[in-house]
Amino acid sequence: MPDPVDAPEVSDLPLDDLVACHECDLLMRKPKLALGEKAQCPRCGYELYAHRHNVVERSLALVLAALLLYIPANFLPIMQLNLLGQSSEDTVWSGVVGLFDTGMQGVAAVVFLCSMGIPLLKLLCQLAVLLSIRWKVGRSYGLLLYRIYHHLKDWGMLEVYLMGVLVAIVKLADMASITVGLGLVCFVSLLMVQVLLEVVMSPHQIWQALSGEDDHAGD
Repeated sequence: MPDPVDAPEVSDLPLDDLVACHECDLLMRKPKLALGEKAQCPRCGYELYAHRHNVVERSLALVLAALLLYIPANFLPIMQLNLLGQSSEDTVWSGVVGLFDTGMQGVAAVVFLCSMGIPLLKLLCQLAVLLSIRWKVGRSYGLLLYRIYHHLKDWGMLEVYLMGVLVAIVKLADMASITVGLGLVCFVSLLMVQVLLEVVMSPHQIWQALSGEDDHAGD
């Protein structure tokens, strides 16, 4: 664990040697980590950063998997609803189109951005950042895209959309026959891959690699 820094000592240390906890704001000396190690705040236990193995390669594999799942997750049927002899299949995209056609263009735009547009843009930003590190080209653009990605993180709400789908299934289960579609399986898989990607793609190592401080992020 890193050592806390007393207030009088802060002015004697360069900023590059300091790190602040994101949870409790404790100021500490930044430790040097070996591969596989992680730094935790001694006050609250929050993980400050980690030095993980093969960050770029593992993250690239997850990003490509997420991109492959994106189209079936959004365009294959999430569920099939049978009610009074009438059958319908719903997808994420058909939900957006349905809202637009019923005159709720603003809601349709928000749903499209949060469930389809921004998640795709996040994945493309991550892919470009990882490729710029892997191929050691365009790292200045990689820095810009990684900043954009962090600004977009709070707007990609796949988990909120998934909760809405699950609530709808529970409420309609007593009134109609519902069959879960392949789209829902792909949607849940996409969400899980993105959660795993957030864990594997260590921000500390990515920032260092983009700034040229660490050329071994893929090790």
